[in-house]
Amino acid sequence: MRVFKHIKKVASYAAVGGFGAVIAAGLAGCGSDNGGANNNDGSALKEAAQKTGAFVIIEETAPGKYKVLEEYPSSETRVVLKDINGTERVLSKEEIDKLLAQANAKIDNNTSNLTRTSDAQLSSGGLSLGETILASAAGAILGSWIGSKLFGNQNFQANRQSTYKNPSAYTRSVDSFNKQKAANSAARSSGGKSGFFGGGSKSGSSSSSFGG
Repeated sequence: MRVFKHIKKVASYAAVGGFGAVIAAGLAGCGSDNGGANNNDGSALKEAAQKTGAFVIIEETAPGKYKVLEEYPSSETRVVLKDINGTERVLSKEEIDKLLAQANAKIDNNTSNLTRTSDAQLSSGGLSLGETILASAAGAILGSWIGSKLFGNQNFQANRQSTYKNPSAYTRSVDSFNKQKAANSAARSSGGKSGFFGGGSKSGSSSSSFGG
């Protein structure tokens, strides 16, 4: 299955964040390509991501245009950029803060592709890097201060799937974060540890670690 192609790659970032093995285990359990996605998936993603973290790989699909290639729950939040030449690097917190501020300004100015009534721009090539980060699971954590501007926006909810490289990437993300949400709920009910990371429900968006 295609998802296993990413296990070695994600594990290679273990030296950066120390969680490659955890993510690889999560990848092995999140390869389902079922069609159960719906507009409520964004809420599940937001809730689960904020209680743990997210590992996101963003790919440049055309010059200056980006889409989410892969994303999964993680013990830490990191964003990896794969540029149009195939070069990959972890974005720094400073870079992401600047990009999110720019994306937020577009929302306030009503010029953001994230809240357009049509997904033509998203489908044709992708979003700006800041918009793509904001639409990803990492955006639910690092961009949580933008809050209801996106997750309360019907256009964004309707078009969010188009921010992913393909439907399979979107479905894998939905599956993995729904599983994390269920694990968090079970941990709260039992007073035990999260099924993904152990104690993941204790961490919130304000305490999610980030390394660049």
